[in-house]
Amino acid sequence: MKAKVLTVVWLLTSWVATAQNLDQCRELARNNYPEIKQYDLIAQTEAYSVSNAKRAWIPQLVLSAQATYQSATVTYPDALSKLLTSYGMENVGIQKDQYKIALDLYQNIWDGGAAKAGEEMAKAEANVQRSSVDVNLYDLYQRVDNLYFGILLLAEKQMQTTLRMDLLRSNWEKLQSYVKNGVALQADADALQAELLVAEQQLEQLKSSEEAYRMMLSLFIGQPLADTPLERPVEISLSDKSNHRPELQLLEAKFQQLEAQKNAITATVMPRFNLFAQGYYGYPGLDMFKAMSSTEWSLNGIVGVKMQWNIGSLYTYKNTIDKLNTAQQSLAVQKELFEFNTSLKTTGEDKEISRLKKALEADEAIIQLRQSIRQAAESKLENGDINTTDLLQKITDENVAIQNKVSHEIELLQAEYRLKHTLNQ
Repeated sequence: MKAKVLTVVWLLTSWVATAQNLDQCRELARNNYPEIKQYDLIAQTEAYSVSNAKRAWIPQLVLSAQATYQSATVTYPDALSKLLTSYGMENVGIQKDQYKIALDLYQNIWDGGAAKAGEEMAKAEANVQRSSVDVNLYDLYQRVDNLYFGILLLAEKQMQTTLRMDLLRSNWEKLQSYVKNGVALQADADALQAELLVAEQQLEQLKSSEEAYRMMLSLFIGQPLADTPLERPVEISLSDKSNHRPELQLLEAKFQQLEAQKNAITATVMPRFNLFAQGYYGYPGLDMFKAMSSTEWSLNGIVGVKMQWNIGSLYTYKNTIDKLNTAQQSLAVQKELFEFNTSLKTTGEDKEISRLKKALEADEAIIQLRQSIRQAAESKLENGDINTTDLLQKITDENVAIQNKVSHEIELLQAEYRLKHTLNQ
């Protein structure tokens, strides 16, 4: 039993540890986000709506019953009534109280395209809802990216701060020996120690910030992050700048929804044909003469073809279609505006990528120069040619150069993935 528990723990730990790169965090965040449940609900609603639209072709049965009393009924003319009486024929006439139990059957032959339009409307509405969810989940990716790259940057800064602390500690230990030998003043060693304490404070602040970022990212992906460092994404270069944003798909879905509405409006102005049949048991029957001589209930039936055409729907047809066409034109303008703004954004991001690449080219040379200057300052300190303040400045300059390079590296990666996100590639 203990072995099984350890195995399960190991498997869970292994699974958690897989959430260490950007793509995995994105996928986990998507699956963990509550709105992902909307996809199943939309699919269910679409299935119900399409099924209801298709049932328009199922024969419709209507069971009814009625009892009526009327002020007058059909009677024989007086002359005919007297003649029938003279021959000894009973002439009771149709009774004023009448009864009927009926079953009506209707079957569509042609509905003017209403059922098909209903299916199209249901599917178009579902596509709009799905595209809206896609847009919301797409925004989620940007939030995950910001947290992920923030963690990477904080981790790199911690590493560089630790290296700076090692350098300060090494020089402080040297100065301590110089103080013992009377070559340096205790104030010089204290200055280095104070700078070391400041660096330790900065390191703790960086750790605290990273922990906060990790906690937020864990909430998004729905599982704790492993203690191992996150993987740095590989550099990418997008040669294809085509736009695949979900907002464009949403606009297209709305356009198709309006198209489906136009088809539904067209169906309302078309004539409709259906078969009908009615069977009823009651009084009076279809044989009126028999009903006038007898009050017995009888079985009756009628079948036929019926045409209905609501001509009044033509009055507003053109205005309604024009209104939908105008709405489609508005969507076309929104699409054009969105593509224009996206193009402006990608141009700015391309420029930022170029700037960061040039900055990185200079960073390495700056670091080497700052390192040489710092090493020379350390030698001068040993010989007493400079004071501690000058050395600290050289160490700070070198550290700033290293921090700039680290920041530029992460910023470049983030800019490249931001461009990828902007185009949804």
